[in-house]
Amino acid sequence: MSFSEAEVQSARGAWEKIYVDAEDNGTAVLIRMFTEHPDTKSYFTHFKGMDSAEEMKQSDQVRGHGKRVFTAINDMVQHLDNTEAFLGILNPLGQKHATQLKIDPKNFRIICDIILQLMEEKFGGDCKASFEKVTNEICTHLTNIYKEAGW
Repeated sequence: MSFSEAEVQSARGAWEKIYVDAEDNGTAVLIRMFTEHPDTKSYFTHFKGMDSAEEMKQSDQVRGHGKRVFTAINDMVQHLDNTEAFLGILNPLGQKHATQLKIDPKNFRIICDIILQLMEEKFGGDCKASFEKVTNEICTHLTNIYKEAGW
């Protein structure tokens, strides 16, 4: 993983804009994922009965998970200039999702793409472009973790 100092600063600046409202933006990302890719909801037994976006938006469980996703990404963003620390956050998450939760790895690309779409909608294409390398790194490393776990 190799980010220049300028890429780190640009990515952090882009992320800060969306992370300021982590719970609402994380919730919006999950709702979009669940409505545009309904099969993703099957991994969340406590979300299955929620059919409307409004119902999901009001759910403490959906909101909490959205915030956890954004917090995990935020932790990684804070370590873009330290591969060991970045992977120290990402590896256990990948292991858990691969071996315990058995989440299909394609879902990580879906959620990252939705985050990028939301960034572009709210803050423009430059914001999205500044963060694309981060999502690509996350997805690449998760794919490798899954391969090592036998997927």
